[in-house]
Order: sequence, then structure tokens, then C-alpha cells
Amino acid sequence: MADPKGFLKTRERELPARRPVALRLMDWKEVYEQGDAATTRKQAGRCMDCGIPFCHHGCPLGNLIPEWNDLMWRGEGRQAIERLHATNNFPEFTGRLCPAPCESSCVLAINQPAVTIKQIEVSIIDQAFANDWVEPHPPERLTGKTVAVVGSGPAGLAAAQQLTRAGHTVAVFERDDRIGGLLRYGIPDFKMEKKHLETRLKQMQAEGTRFRAGVNIGVDIAWDELRARYDAVVVATGALKPRDLPIPGRDLSGVHFAMEYLVQQNRVGAGDVVIDQLTAEGKHVVVLGGGDTGADCIGTAHRQKALSVTNLAIGIQPPSERPEHQPWPMSPTLFEVSSAHEEGGERVYLASTVEFLANEVGEVRAIRVAETEYLDGRRVPKAGTEREIPADLVLLALGFTGTESDELEDQLRVPMDHGNVERDADYQTSEAGVFVAGDAGRGQSLIVWAIAEGRAAAAAVDRYLEGETELPSPIRPTDRAIAI
Repeated sequence: MADPKGFLKTRERELPARRPVALRLMDWKEVYEQGDAATTRKQAGRCMDCGIPFCHHGCPLGNLIPEWNDLMWRGEGRQAIERLHATNNFPEFTGRLCPAPCESSCVLAINQPAVTIKQIEVSIIDQAFANDWVEPHPPERLTGKTVAVVGSGPAGLAAAQQLTRAGHTVAVFERDDRIGGLLRYGIPDFKMEKKHLETRLKQMQAEGTRFRAGVNIGVDIAWDELRARYDAVVVATGALKPRDLPIPGRDLSGVHFAMEYLVQQNRVGAGDVVIDQLTAEGKHVVVLGGGDTGADCIGTAHRQKALSVTNLAIGIQPPSERPEHQPWPMSPTLFEVSSAHEEGGERVYLASTVEFLANEVGEVRAIRVAETEYLDGRRVPKAGTEREIPADLVLLALGFTGTESDELEDQLRVPMDHGNVERDADYQTSEAGVFVAGDAGRGQSLIVWAIAEGRAAAAAVDRYLEGETELPSPIRPTDRAIAI
């Protein structure tokens, strides 16, 4: 355990400062300033000798949180990264992008602010990279078996790294021109600079994982042909089919899905030239949807110098404190002010979008909204409350409905379940040797679940190929959370 009296001596929860808004809006660098080692050590010391670490319950990966908190408090960073890597392939991603359900389950959070688990995690991996403690771990022997992983997001990369280390020859296929999936083309640079992704990919290449970017499975190579070439296939294509809003004016110029917008900015950030780029510069921007993707659009619009940014959510504003129906150690739905919200704009709840309004040349000029009311459990626009909001650019960040699976379904004839690829308790589809990991199987979810599923699916693939496995399997598809 960490400092036995640390939670008594240090009652405050302290995080690194965010860079001043005026400064960070001038670039695309990460929002947070570099953490202070002494502060991190003191915060790690707040981890209690709680007996049963419920943070494990909140973490799908089963991260050994009390162990690496203790090691960081003792100043043993190299041992801390070994314990962190024992359960998490990519703490540099989760430490920046995960909403930290572990902190909601922290025992200290019953009556004090939770331990800063997420910040300690990212401090461990950043220190490890800075000191060259992260080394390749190539397999000691090759099995002679081959595995194709389709999709290079966190689930696909986790499965690939685990299977490569088990001795299989692994090729990762990605339809985009660069490896990384949503880590590359979905997450804005101000949340995670791409240098962290590049560093990890170099480690994976040194271990033997092969990357094939710009190959669209189902189009360039048929799914059944891929299955014939490889001993096993892992489908990790994500759940990228966006939820639409079929209301009058949806086809107007200027109304776009959020990912169209975010991907283009990430390409520009990577040095590409994007012809006719969607940009918020000089426009009134309205973002529909109150989740993380909506916040990413807000932060991006601010940096592109939008005239105004309005964020609409159809539901009620979440409470600022844990509600009674989501008691500890559950992960509650709370009102949060992300870095993007802190940068400006207006947030409006109970707002139902009724219609997109056009100007004389067929471009969106405004949206008509009404207050949301609940009738028989349904959210509907309240009559007589309509008003207009100026809008030159409307971004739909309404979530995702499933995987883009037409070719997969047609060519491999695997059944679908509510937009996701159907699989059994071992992540295997009805097609022998074809496995599914991450959002493609479970639907839109968190990065920590994607990595956990990638690791678990890798163990299932290894068992299928070898008859047994030594790879850890943290979860099954039916699991909601785990306790260790």
C-alpha cells in the first residue's frame, strides 16, 4: 500500500493545471501542463489500505491500481510501469482518454475526493517513455500460425500486440492511410498528440507486428479470401455507423456528421491537404449531442475561430453530485466541464431540434429548436416553445448505431445483433476462426473496454490456435465490470 496516513494528511485532490484558454486556443497541443513529480507522489500516497480495492471493480482491465500507486509513492517508477503494463497495453491512451470509472469506485470517494488514478497512470507511462523503460518484447519462438486483425483502433492494436507476443505472425489491416483508427482520426490532438501513438506503434513493429494501411477488407480483399489466407481473423472494425437525425432540412449543405469534421482536422494536423475542408472559421456552429464526440467538436471549432459555438442536448442536465440511484461504487452520470466546454460556447439542455432552415442558396442558416418534454417515456418537442438559433455549420454528434458491416455480413455470412457482429462467450462468430473484439461486437463503448476486449479476444484466438493459452483474459463479452 501507499502512505498509510496519506489520505489523512493530503485530503485535497490535485491535478496538473490546464494551460490558459487564450494560449491553448492558439495551437493543437495537449491541454494539460506537465505534471509535477512531487505532486504525483503525494497524490499516489492518498491511496488507502482499503482492504478490498473497488477500483478493480470499476476498471474493465483489472488494473493493479493500489500496487502501482504504492510504487509511485515510493519513487519506483520502473516497477510501477511493469505492474501497469501487466494489465494494460496502452496506458498512454487510457491515461489521456479514459473517463476513469475506476475513480468512481475508489473507496476514498465515499467521503473524500477520489485518488487521482488516471493522472498517476499517465505519469507512470510518460516517465517510462522519457527514461526508455518501454522496450519491445518480441516472442521467444514463432508458432507458425498467422492472424489477421482488421481495424487498428485500441481493440485491434491490443489484440495484435498480445498475439504477436504469443508467437503468432500478425498482420493488422486498416482501411485508412495511417494506422490508429479513431486514435488517429477521431481523437483531436489537443486531447492526445499523435506522437504517443507513433511511439507505441514503433514498439509493436519492433516486436514483429506487421501493419497494412490503406487496405479495405471487404473491398480490396474479400472477407472470405482473408479468412482463407490466415489461420484466424480478428474483427476490430469499431462501431462507426453514425446515428442520423432525419428531420426536415437534413440534406442541406452545412449539416454534417461529427466524424466527417473531426477526421478532416486530424488529417490537416498530420500535414495533409484537405480540399474543401469543413471548417468552423467565421461561422456560427451548432453541435448536437452532449457526449465526448460533441465536446471534441466544440474544442475543434474554438481552435478554428468559430464566431459562436452552441451545444444542444435533448435530455436533462445531469446532476453535479452522485444521484441516489447510482450509489458508490457505480460510475455515475454527472455534469462535467471538459476542457472544451471551459473554452467557451453555450450549452443548452432539454433542446429538441425540429428543423434545419435554409438560406436562398440551399445552405443551412439556422436550426429550429423546441423545449423537450417527456410524454409516456418519450422525449418530444413541446408545442409553442420553438425558436431559431443561427447556424452556418451543424455537427451531428449523436452517437453510433453499430459497425459498418455490409461486406462482412454478405461475404462471411456472420449474423448481426442490433448492428453489432454476433459472437459467443469466447469472442468467436458463427464462422470458425473469426473473432470479434471491441465496439464491433459490444457497440459504442469506452477505450478501456476496447483494450480489455482486445486482450481477451487475443487469449481466445491463442487457445483456438494452440489448444491452450497463457495470455490473460480479463473479461467475457457478457461482463459489465470485473472484480479481482
